[in-house]
Amino acid sequence: MAAGLLQAFVAAIQASLCVLLVMFYGGLAAHLKLIDRANTRPISKLCVRIFLPALLISKVGAELQPSKAYRYLIILIWAIACHIVSFLAGLLGHRVFGMPDWTTPGILVSNTTSYPLLLITALEETGILESIIVADETTKDAIERAKSYFLIFSTVSNCVTFAIGPRLIDSENPPESEENGEEDGKALNGNGAPSPVDVEANEQTRLLDTPMPNSIRSPGPIRRDSFFFARPRPDQAPAPQPDNRRPWFVPRRRWNLFSPRTKWWFLLILDFFNAPLLGAIAGAIVGLVPFLHGAFFNSSDDGGIFAAWLTSSLKSVGELFVSLPVVVAGVTLFCSMRDAKRNHESTVTSMPWGAVSYILFVRFVAWPLVSISAIYLLATRTGLLGTDPILWFCLGIMPCGPSAMKLITLVQVARGTPDTEKHISQLLTISYLISPILSLTIAGSLIASQRAIPSR
Repeated sequence: MAAGLLQAFVAAIQASLCVLLVMFYGGLAAHLKLIDRANTRPISKLCVRIFLPALLISKVGAELQPSKAYRYLIILIWAIACHIVSFLAGLLGHRVFGMPDWTTPGILVSNTTSYPLLLITALEETGILESIIVADETTKDAIERAKSYFLIFSTVSNCVTFAIGPRLIDSENPPESEENGEEDGKALNGNGAPSPVDVEANEQTRLLDTPMPNSIRSPGPIRRDSFFFARPRPDQAPAPQPDNRRPWFVPRRRWNLFSPRTKWWFLLILDFFNAPLLGAIAGAIVGLVPFLHGAFFNSSDDGGIFAAWLTSSLKSVGELFVSLPVVVAGVTLFCSMRDAKRNHESTVTSMPWGAVSYILFVRFVAWPLVSISAIYLLATRTGLLGTDPILWFCLGIMPCGPSAMKLITLVQVARGTPDTEKHISQLLTISYLISPILSLTIAGSLIASQRAIPSR
């Protein structure tokens, strides 16, 4: 047992260092002035709007079949439960312990896509997953299935983050245009009127014809004790602006008949629909419809009319998403550290260590203990999780890990103060620097999955 744990820990360390090195390469590129923070924005949009949906269609579509659909239902339920618990933990820190308002999204918004995908890919090289692979299955097949599990979990995370995240930080003050707003602001909405700048996070996108910033305002007075909204700072009065955002498929004349609160809830619901969600839905349709599944994933000789060209292109484009966002994260962290050094800012004296320690504790200590224990008990004492040890292993580590880089964008969208953006940048820097401690989580989840197998 001790030898198995040591082997799992060493392999997990190697996989974690692989992720950290990929981030280092991004920081090195920024140091060599091959890329800067401004260049990462279009790359992030490209990753979200094209690469991630393509990956979802190719991975989820290939793995999701009617006989395996219950596994993905388990992941959906687990993802919703994890985000509810994370949200409550954030509210506890903010409302009860008086921590900053960004504590809640700091816990809620985790890196559920690029980081775990690269981590699970690195684990393939270590060979430690062979002990929980079912008979007559290769390690590569198990890794591909694990990727589809993480992608489904990340779809829920993206929806929650996209709709709720900006509403958790200084929600009474809508943002103004970003740095490149002069150029992006020239884009026209459905009525031919200029629309504000399109601000997007690294793992999200939207369907509406105007950007997210205005969606963070309530249609009426915001209650100071509302769970969804942060208390306004006493030195900052609300800056009301007309909300011109409107779904493209609703005529303006009819839209104007809606009450402000109806508009707000309508936009909140639509905020859940983003490119990753549409990609996941498309992947589910392809996987669950036998004719489409065969057309996309069978060989050309066996009716796979799309396999050689469409499916192959989706796979090629989707694979770019695995490492590229991690490289972008390295660029962003390097630029944040460089800016802090230029401004002679002291991390030790300026960092709100109480909030940072609380977030890191929840993400790297509390969640691993809770998730691994819960999955182990469910796998050994009930039949709710099925008989796939790879699924157990993935469920154990899904809610763990560093916060997502899109936290910085959420602060900009919610018009947070420069100090808030600086503190979150420092939080992210620390989170990713200490991310190799996830090796303990990986090893623990692997051992728990191994021990659960004989009981099934």
